[in-house]
Amino acid sequence: MLKKFFGLDALETSVRTEVVAGVTTFLTMSYIIFVNPAILSTTGMDHGAVFVATCLAAALGTLVMALLANWPIGMAPGMGLNAFFAFTVVGTMGFTWQQALGAVFISGVIFLILTVTGIRRWLIEGIPQSMRCGIVAGIGMFLAIIALKSSEIVVASEATFVTLGELSETGPLLAILGFFIIAALDAYRVRGAILIGIVVITALSMLLGINEFRGVVSMPPSILPTFLQLDIWGALHGGLLHVVLVFVLVEVFDATGTLIGVAKRAGLMNPDRPNRLGRALMADSTAIIAGSALGTSSTTAYVESASGVQAGGRTGLTALVVAALFIAALMFSPLAGSVPAYATAPALLYVAALMMREITKVKWEEMTESVPAVLTAIMMPFTYSIANGLAFGFISYAVLKALTGRWREVHPATWIVAALFIVKFMFFSE
Repeated sequence: MLKKFFGLDALETSVRTEVVAGVTTFLTMSYIIFVNPAILSTTGMDHGAVFVATCLAAALGTLVMALLANWPIGMAPGMGLNAFFAFTVVGTMGFTWQQALGAVFISGVIFLILTVTGIRRWLIEGIPQSMRCGIVAGIGMFLAIIALKSSEIVVASEATFVTLGELSETGPLLAILGFFIIAALDAYRVRGAILIGIVVITALSMLLGINEFRGVVSMPPSILPTFLQLDIWGALHGGLLHVVLVFVLVEVFDATGTLIGVAKRAGLMNPDRPNRLGRALMADSTAIIAGSALGTSSTTAYVESASGVQAGGRTGLTALVVAALFIAALMFSPLAGSVPAYATAPALLYVAALMMREITKVKWEEMTESVPAVLTAIMMPFTYSIANGLAFGFISYAVLKALTGRWREVHPATWIVAALFIVKFMFFSE
């Protein structure tokens, strides 16, 4: 039945291979069940409810990917946007987490419309490669400063804004150790390196007596504190429209790029076979809407799915296994609640390091391409906002191209986005 439903024979794979690939993908991306609640709970959201919402959103999104698109790609709340949600929209701008969830819902609806109408592909084609690279690298730098701050490796300073923290303290030392454990394990291609690093540092903190052991397995906590708590009306009337724009833009670049990249690696974009990209795009669009209703930030396709593809995963059966394991993970809420900030910080920092690799793909020899990309990247951490980084990047790209007489090189999509950010700065400043 599984062979027939998922077409295993046509893709020259087997049930055993798909199951192994699913387990592999889950191990490489399951760190999100610890990191996401830690980030979103800083807004006042219930930690246990966010844990359940994270697992359910990941399971639901991945299940839709398995059954609708038949692709071996796992989905879960995305890194970067969860930090933007917590530390910028709620922490800096002062909106409630309910309003932020409303903004995620609205972005999901827009995302779905863009997908159905085909505008999504037009947007992707219209954003220059250098800007895409700058966005990814900038989000990486944003994650890095959050990780360094939460682990107290970097602290505030009146003289220099930021400075090095007290590295002899236990928290920063454990965070540094966790980072090296993750990096070393990943260098040896150990599956689940990030997850192992989080668990090891959590266990060490308990052995040292600086963290409380709350157990490993229990019945899942209630999701009611976050379920259907989104404030759509408040998001529409609270000045969050530019936040919605940021969610949409990052979702478009991140999810689409990941889907195409992993699909190509799995040989699923072969012109001789049916192309299910449209269905895959529908899957991640609907997952965002469902995730906001459950109580978590934007759900997206995970690039870690490439590890499962490397293990032989080629069909939705791989994704089905990932979804089942996320459901099983609901029983580990006590363990998730025991993970301290200095255990999740190394994971954030390492993900940031991986994202920074994109900066090498910028066209450095062309000033009108490289300068906007750099501005995009550096303004995200320095203003503590992904939105500001995108605004500076798109506006500078359009202005520099126009001033150098190369305005015809600017795609209409870039002009539109730049204009929207200009309007935001002029009339809707924070």
